[in-house]
Amino acid sequence: MDVLALVILAIAVLGVALVGSVLGLVVSRRRKPAPLPDTHTDVLVVPPVDPDAPPVELSAPPATLEPEAPAESLAPESLAPEVERPESTASRLVRLRQRLAGSQGGLGRGLLALLSRDRLDEDTWEDIEDTLLTADIGVAPTQELVDRLRARMRAEGGADARAVLREELLTLVDPTMDRSLRISGEDGNPGIVLVVGVNGAGKTTTVGKIARILVAEDRSVVLGAADTFRAAAVEQLSTWGERVGVDTIKGEEGADPASVAFRAVEEGRRTGVDTVIVDTAGRLQNKQGLMDELGKVKRVIEKQAPVTEVLLVLDATTGQNGLIQARVFSEAVAVTGIVLTKLDGSAKGGIVVAVQRELGVPVKLVGLGEGADDLAPFDSGAFVDALLGG
Repeated sequence: MDVLALVILAIAVLGVALVGSVLGLVVSRRRKPAPLPDTHTDVLVVPPVDPDAPPVELSAPPATLEPEAPAESLAPESLAPEVERPESTASRLVRLRQRLAGSQGGLGRGLLALLSRDRLDEDTWEDIEDTLLTADIGVAPTQELVDRLRARMRAEGGADARAVLREELLTLVDPTMDRSLRISGEDGNPGIVLVVGVNGAGKTTTVGKIARILVAEDRSVVLGAADTFRAAAVEQLSTWGERVGVDTIKGEEGADPASVAFRAVEEGRRTGVDTVIVDTAGRLQNKQGLMDELGKVKRVIEKQAPVTEVLLVLDATTGQNGLIQARVFSEAVAVTGIVLTKLDGSAKGGIVVAVQRELGVPVKLVGLGEGADDLAPFDSGAFVDALLGG
C-alpha cells in the first residue's frame, strides 16, 4: 500500500472519531440524570434502658373539650324567678292580732287606766275624751263613745270597766258592716277591683299584696298597670305579678290610663280569669283633674264589665289628712271599701272609726308591715282586742 492511501485512511478514521465525540456530547447534554432517591431518615436516639426501673405507663392524649356556653346564651326561662306561694288568710289573721296588740295597745291601756279610777269626775272624762281625740277617732265618734260610757258606768255601778269599754268600742267600729271583697263578676265576667289613692300611701304595693291574697285562695288574676304617669309604679307592679305568676298589662309611660285599664279587663275576659285588679294614678294637678281621670277609667272599664269593688288606700298615719283624701276620692268615684296601710307602729288606730264614719263604707283590709304578706282582712273583734292590749 502506498503512502497516499495510508494518509487518506488515517484522515477518515479521525473524522469518524470526531463526529462520534460531538454526537455523544449533544446526547449527554439533553439527558438529565434521574434524581437520586431520598434515603434520609430521622434518627431516633433511644436512651439506655435500666432493667431495674418500673415499667412506664403511656397515657392517651387528652380528649378535646367542648367550650362552655357563655352566660349570655342561657335561655331566659332558666333565669325566670321562682313563683312564690303566698301566705294563707288564716295565717295572716293570726299575725294581724299579734301585731295590732303590739302597736295599738297604748290607747286601750290609757282608757282602762282612766275608767278604773275610784272616782270618775269631770276631769277624768275630759282626759278620756282627749285620749280618744289623740287617737284620731274623730270629734263626733268620740263624743258618742264618751256619752255611752258615762251612762253605762253610772247605771251599772261596779261594772267591769274593760268589758264595758270593749263592748262600746266594738259598737263604734261596727261589726255589722260587710267587709267581704267583691272579687267575683257575673255572667261570665271577672270581678274587677279598681284601686285608688294618693301616691305615697302604698297604693301600688297594696295592689300587689291583694293579688297575693287572691292567689293564696287559688284564684286567677290579671293586673292592670294604669298608673302610667310613673314608670316606677308600672315596673313595681310587674315585679309583684311575676313573683306569684300573675300577668300584668302595661302601656307606654304617659299612655292613656283608661286604655290600659280597658286592655287589662279585655285580657281578663279573654283568658277567663277570676279577678282583674287595676292600679290607678294618684297624683294629678288638681282635684277636678283627679275626678275626671278616675271617672273616665271607670266608665271605659264598664263598657266591657261592671266594676265590682273600688278600694281606697289610705295611710293610717296621716290622721285627718287621710279624711280629706277620702272625701276627694269618694267624690271622684264611688268607693266601696277602704284599705288602711301602715297601721303598725302607731297608736292612732281610731282612724278606722273616723274614716268609716266619713265615707259610710267599711275598712276591708289593713296593712301591718313591709312584708309581702303583711296585708290582712280587717277583723273588728281582733282590732278592738288589740286596742285593749290583747
